[in-house]
Amino acid sequence: MEKQFNVPPVVFPSGSGGLPQQRRAPTTVPPPFQPPRPANNNLPFMSFDVGSAVPSTSFSNPVFGANSGTIGGYGSGFDDELPLLEELGINTRQIWKKSTSILNPFRVNPNLHEDADLSGPFLFLMAFGLFQLLAGKLHFGILLGWVTVASLFLYVVFNMLAGKNGNLDLYRCLSLIGYCMLPMVILSAFALFLPQGGVIVMGMAGVFVLWSTRVCSRLLVELASCGDEHRGLIAYACCLIYVLFSLLVIF
Repeated sequence: MEKQFNVPPVVFPSGSGGLPQQRRAPTTVPPPFQPPRPANNNLPFMSFDVGSAVPSTSFSNPVFGANSGTIGGYGSGFDDELPLLEELGINTRQIWKKSTSILNPFRVNPNLHEDADLSGPFLFLMAFGLFQLLAGKLHFGILLGWVTVASLFLYVVFNMLAGKNGNLDLYRCLSLIGYCMLPMVILSAFALFLPQGGVIVMGMAGVFVLWSTRVCSRLLVELASCGDEHRGLIAYACCLIYVLFSLLVIF
């Protein structure tokens, strides 16, 4: 025997989706951030409102000097600047004149060598070392050492011969020996095209040694104003110095 159950009817609430609606409180949107404007409206670069800024004409262009040749009114322009070599104490014209005076061993001008310098001697030593390097010989350190020792040797010998009247300083002695290296530089350049250790090279070396010896001894005697009676001994010391440099070229 079947039993019957009374099921109450299901009633759905009316509305969209069958869910109770909730009312939200209205939200207020805050206004955008606006920075405070300065009190002085004559400064447009301090205002954030670029569109409304009025360009100010109260600023004047900077003045760098009354004359066009000055910079900031504190000095002259670059046209009045000395060349770099002259600022370093290197006079190229004087070096050229001294070098051309060495080329003529019979007419040497001692007045050009009164102002001693080491720019020309250093240039000749580097040229001599470069020609030796082209010949397969690395003699840069030997050259600098021999020139220093030769200058000390000639300085001591000359002042011993001249006595108390000798006025030759070491700086001038080094300058004269360096400038008189020009014949040795020419010899090293010619030796590149000649057989090493040959008779021709030895004969040319003897001629160039006499050339350097004559020029150096005459300049020493003329510039030191003493030692004319010892010219032969001074020439002998100079000859020994340049014979050593010629041996570097021959062998």
